[in-house]
Amino acid sequence: MKIAFITDPLDGFKIYKDSTFAMMREASRRGHQFFAFGPQDMALISGQVRAKVCELTLTGEADRWYRLSPAADVVLSEFDAVIQRKDPPFDMEYIYATYLLDLAEKHGARVFNKPSAIRDHNEKLSIAQFSQFTTPTLVTRDEQRIREFFAEHRDIILKPLDGMGGAGIFRIREDGMNLGSVIETLTVNGVSTIMVQKYIPEIVHGDKRILLIGGKVVPFALARIPQNGEVRGNLAAGGVGVAQELSARDREIAESLAPILYQRGLLLVGLDVIGSCLTEVNVTSPTCFQEITQQKGFDVAAMFIDALELAIAA
Repeated sequence: MKIAFITDPLDGFKIYKDSTFAMMREASRRGHQFFAFGPQDMALISGQVRAKVCELTLTGEADRWYRLSPAADVVLSEFDAVIQRKDPPFDMEYIYATYLLDLAEKHGARVFNKPSAIRDHNEKLSIAQFSQFTTPTLVTRDEQRIREFFAEHRDIILKPLDGMGGAGIFRIREDGMNLGSVIETLTVNGVSTIMVQKYIPEIVHGDKRILLIGGKVVPFALARIPQNGEVRGNLAAGGVGVAQELSARDREIAESLAPILYQRGLLLVGLDVIGSCLTEVNVTSPTCFQEITQQKGFDVAAMFIDALELAIAA
């Protein structure tokens, strides 16, 4: 196959843990060609979506891990698969990129995850579709509603709807200290909508990332355990990742969501589960492939390329 990856700059990859790199390495092992480009390399020209892409060759070296061919201007429908791996922020530029990818699909491109499905599944708000699995949750920008929610639950988490890696997450405890300041900061004085949730004490045992690939559940999760008094388990916020088998509740949540999300055009999804509660549905660029593979020996990247090959053949 010819596979095009939409990525952040390659020079920023940490290949010892990067999931996109793991996909590329497995694609290379199977003899597929693969290419890379960024959203800024796309353009709509005479009704066709094109991109300036570079073919990648893996060198096997730790530092200079890739070689690039000269850039070529290519219609995206010429690829067997276009894989969206651009990290948030999910801003208007991200949305414009999904619109271009929508148009590319109309001309025959196969895009994973489906761009309209990415738009339709805000990584925080999507949990509202599966409220039977969530902790008490409020989405608003109204200060009074937030204060009433705090008065009811007395220990809460507040977070923006467009962040990643644990950025902008605050915990307000029983004493309510700094609640007003946090509300003002996150809502930008009532301009931006945020999410507020009842605190889940099981976070001390980890924020579990459960991967869904091709409508099936990866049998291991990566529990990202907070360190040094942090409330955030995200690896980007200093959490330590420990791979573990899924609990009965983890599997219940994952097996309930997997076929639904796959049917909606989401080949790869990362569910976040704390304790027994679903907290996020990650659809932009889910990670944790390499940590699970390294600790448990389960080849997540191989499962992903298997699912991609099946999807292309369908």
